[in-house]
Amino acid sequence: MSLALDDYRLLGRSGLRVSPLSLGTMTFGMPDWGTDRAEAEKMLALYADAGGNFIDTANFYAGGESERMLGELLGERRQRMVVATKYSLVTARGDPNASGNGRKNMWQSVEDSLRRLRTDYIDLLYLHVWDNRTPPEEIMRSFDDLVRAGKVRYIGISDTPAWQVSRMQAMAELRDWSPLVALQVPYNLTERTVEREFLPMAIELGMGVLPWSPLAGGVLSGKYSREDLEADSPQRSGRQQINLATGRLTERALDIAAVLNEVAAELGCPPAQAALNWTLQHPAVTSPIIGARTCEQLKNNLGALAVQMSAAQLERLDSAGRPEPCFPHDMIDTPKADLMFGGVKVAPRTRR
Repeated sequence: MSLALDDYRLLGRSGLRVSPLSLGTMTFGMPDWGTDRAEAEKMLALYADAGGNFIDTANFYAGGESERMLGELLGERRQRMVVATKYSLVTARGDPNASGNGRKNMWQSVEDSLRRLRTDYIDLLYLHVWDNRTPPEEIMRSFDDLVRAGKVRYIGISDTPAWQVSRMQAMAELRDWSPLVALQVPYNLTERTVEREFLPMAIELGMGVLPWSPLAGGVLSGKYSREDLEADSPQRSGRQQINLATGRLTERALDIAAVLNEVAAELGCPPAQAALNWTLQHPAVTSPIIGARTCEQLKNNLGALAVQMSAAQLERLDSAGRPEPCFPHDMIDTPKADLMFGGVKVAPRTRR
């Protein structure tokens, strides 16, 4: 599978056309280790000139600076770009309604994002993180009101239990509200638990999957070794500390990265390109989000679209990080299934 950024894909069950790799801007404006304005401008130009049109940000990133910088840089490109942002995480400590999934925070966040992005509409608005407090009907009705008001074109959801997502999608369908067309979840060779429920749900319910952290925080880029697991490593970077704290950098992850390195060597490409290409192979995935910090990293990652992996290489990578089976899948997807069909062959239903 060889693609280009202008081989556009439909986002979920919608008519919105987006690039097969998204430009993530979480690092834009981030102090110390982030991307400054000059570098961000080069990254945006590189992505747009190659045909890319899908940009991901959030009101929380760099305290709003990511949106602000993006708004300044887009300029005349704004109309051509599909800009996605998010709401939910805290924007003013001590204010009970400056975070969470509720209607007040949603609407205020949208107004603030519109101002920072210098635009009068948001192409795609995500609920960023489930708060375990807000009634789902309040969320979906508020989303629909924003769409009807013309402030938002499409809606999506991120980091929310699958049963809540499916419940909300059913609610939207029954009440003729705007449906969820996009789902953000972490998905990469080392984090594949979403294959159990989230990815099949997305296919069935019409949501395009936008994997975040497709390189597992850089663990799949080939830059870590077992020496980096040592607690007293004197060269430990901030990103390395984050990966250790979040459980991304582990013995298991490095074992998977070793297989990835072998496959990448056979393909003649960097490990990061092979890892990104692997995520694109799943039918639920629309556009992995590239979280590059520099223009050079972005250019390298965009090369993933040209990688052509054989079925044997794909199977090796699948086998290296395949998640452990769990209930009810270990009961359904086993020889026990014969108890259901009694020796009769029944083809699975074709999915959209």
